[in-house]
Amino acid sequence: MDMDVSPAVKVTARDLRGRDFRWFDYVMAAFVTILLLSNVIGAGKVATITLPLLGPWPFGAGILFFPLSYIIGDVLTEVYGYARTRRVIWAGTGAVLFMALMSWIVVALPPAPSWTNQAAYETVFGQVPRIVLASVCAFWAGEFVNAYVMARMKLWSGGRHLWMRTIGSTVVGQGVDSLIFYPLAFWGAQGWTTGLVVTVLYTQWALKVGWEVLLTPLTYLVVGGLKRAEGVDVFDAGTDFTPFRARV
Repeated sequence: MDMDVSPAVKVTARDLRGRDFRWFDYVMAAFVTILLLSNVIGAGKVATITLPLLGPWPFGAGILFFPLSYIIGDVLTEVYGYARTRRVIWAGTGAVLFMALMSWIVVALPPAPSWTNQAAYETVFGQVPRIVLASVCAFWAGEFVNAYVMARMKLWSGGRHLWMRTIGSTVVGQGVDSLIFYPLAFWGAQGWTTGLVVTVLYTQWALKVGWEVLLTPLTYLVVGGLKRAEGVDVFDAGTDFTPFRARV
C-alpha cells in the first residue's frame, strides 16, 4: 500500500485556480447526499448488537453510512486539495442547516383533519434543536480537522503512504466529531445516562476508524482512478488553511 496511487502530474493548489474538473461535482454531490442521509436516518437511534464475549453492545445507527462522508472527504482532499474540500464542507453545512429549517417548517404545518400520522411524522422528522446544533458543530469541526490533517500529512510524507494519511486523519477528525456531537447532543437527555453517552462515543469513534481501515483498498482504487481521470495530484503547498473562506 506504500506505492504511489497514480502517475498523475504533481501540482500545488495554486496551479489549479480556475481549472474545471470532470468528476469534482459528482464527488461533492455524493458527499452532501450521505451527510443528509446520516442526519435524517441514523443520528438519534441507538441500536444494539451482541458481540462474542462482550454481550450486547450499543452503537449509533448512523455508523452504517456516516463514515463514508469522511472517506469521501479524504478522497476530495487527496485528489483536489484542501481548498476545494473546504468549499464542499461549507456546501454540506449549508445543506444540513437548510434541511433542518425545512424539516421544522413542514412538521409545524397544521395537518389536515383527515391525516392521522402527525405524531409519527414528528417522531421521524422532527428536528430537536439541540441535536441539530450538535450535528452541525461536530460535522463542521471534524471535517475541517480531517481535511487539514490529511493535507498536512501529504506534504510531510511527500505524497507517500496514502493509507497512513487516510487512517491518521480519520482518527483525529472522527475523534473531534464524536467528542463534540455526543456530549452536546445527549448529555443529560432522557434515556441517555452518562455511561451510555461515553460508551456510544467511544464505540462510534472506534467503528468509524474501523470502517476507514476496512475500506482502505476501495479508497486507493477511487483515488487512483480520479487522479488518472483528472490528470493531477494536488499538494497543498502555500495553501491558506483557514476554514473561514470558500474561495479556491
